[in-house]
Amino acid sequence: MASSSDPTLEHLANSVLQPGFEGTTAPDWVRRKISEGLGSVVLFSRNIESVEQVGRLTAALRAENPDLIVAIDEEAGDVTRMEAWTGSSRPGNLALGAVDDIDLTERVAHDIGRDLHAAGVSLNFAPSADVNSNPLNPVIGVRSFGSRTDIVSRHTAAWIRGLQGAGVAACAKHFPGHGDTVVDSHYGLPQVQGSAEEIALTALPPFIAAMEAGVRAVMTAHLLAPAYDPDLPATLSHRILVDLLRGELRFDGLVVTDGIEMGAVTDRYGIDGATVRALAGGVDAVCVGGESADEATADLLSTALVKAVHERTLPEERLAEASGRVREFAAWSGERSRAVAPAAEDSGIGLAAARRAIRVRNRSAAALPLTGAPHVVELSPTMNLAVDGRTPWGVAGPLRDLRPGTTSVRLTEPDVAPAGDLLDREVLGPAAGRPLVVVVRDAARHRWMTDTLTRLLRSRPDALVVEMGVPAGDSPGAAHLITHGATRVSGIAAAELLVGGATA
Repeated sequence: MASSSDPTLEHLANSVLQPGFEGTTAPDWVRRKISEGLGSVVLFSRNIESVEQVGRLTAALRAENPDLIVAIDEEAGDVTRMEAWTGSSRPGNLALGAVDDIDLTERVAHDIGRDLHAAGVSLNFAPSADVNSNPLNPVIGVRSFGSRTDIVSRHTAAWIRGLQGAGVAACAKHFPGHGDTVVDSHYGLPQVQGSAEEIALTALPPFIAAMEAGVRAVMTAHLLAPAYDPDLPATLSHRILVDLLRGELRFDGLVVTDGIEMGAVTDRYGIDGATVRALAGGVDAVCVGGESADEATADLLSTALVKAVHERTLPEERLAEASGRVREFAAWSGERSRAVAPAAEDSGIGLAAARRAIRVRNRSAAALPLTGAPHVVELSPTMNLAVDGRTPWGVAGPLRDLRPGTTSVRLTEPDVAPAGDLLDREVLGPAAGRPLVVVVRDAARHRWMTDTLTRLLRSRPDALVVEMGVPAGDSPGAAHLITHGATRVSGIAAAELLVGGATA
């Protein structure tokens, strides 16, 4: 057995970590860790100013290791890192699933891959292969291609073909499927209640389609699936990762965790304990740094892995196996990251796709197009941590560009919860004699939002409603627009339709 200061063992421990870091340049501690075996890093929106700046950053990191894996969570749509400050120029999965054109999905993913390749990114933690079968799901929603297994399966495969065709590895997530849950794994442990037969019919087919499309990586879900393992979350479960994923489904690529600092696993095992258990359970790489992005965290995790080997709670052979898969993946992705950049896609494909994704219900002859500059009220929910809360969204900005004189207000739950005259003062008063547009986001999941919408429509039944999240069965308003996502291009497409510049 290696000694406690064995550099070989420390090298193995470093190699399976995928830490994040602060800043837009390469920190000294990250450079040093790479020289000590670190095989991967993860970029977040805090590291990004432009494609060109990220290219310089990744080049500086790869000066230490040409095959360094540079990962990112760029789903596009509502979850974007590369365009966090502007909003995504491509619609997300739910919009693509609504259009249901697999050629379009493949082209959009290739366009994303082209930008990532130019920036030096070699692994993208996308697409979400989750079937959003539970409409109350607080963390997947518009990140899914839809609630039907067949749609999610074919678009997952198309998205992977497009991205990997641009030279960037895809990562199907969140295995074995996060769609039928009602708890956000950032804060608690979700549970999938279905039987093994039900999960095999509904949640697993998109992952099988991903493997058939050649996906290079799979990300685990921090959730409990008692049908497979009643005790351990999937990220830590040998039954799910080895018996099911490796054995039954025959996946031989890289298995990476969702952010290991998430509450679903750290509340029970601590960040170091969850890391050790994940490696022991069958994971190859541990993603960390969405919240804990410092040298101390990376040191804590590598030390915990070395200690676990000495204490025989983590077999050294298992750690070596995981490290070997990381090296194999790094060689594959490194070769592609150095290849000639793929051909550019039509720069307007994202907006074109967003236009195709819009659906209109309850359309009355008097409702559209708007007859003047509207007053817009946007009801804004608290977003889950996968979505950067600083990313702009909505239709008020695009409407101001198209209809000068447009006014707007954005309200949150605390704004409208107290009884009082806020809606009269901020909404109904400014909208007097003008068109009123009410923008909601996942209204079906937020009682305060549906209640506020009902109050507004009671006074203004002629108001137009724009849903920028997962649509519900009802369609309130004189016209009800559904964008299937809150991206920048979704807002532009909705604004165009509202003023009569487009049809749906």
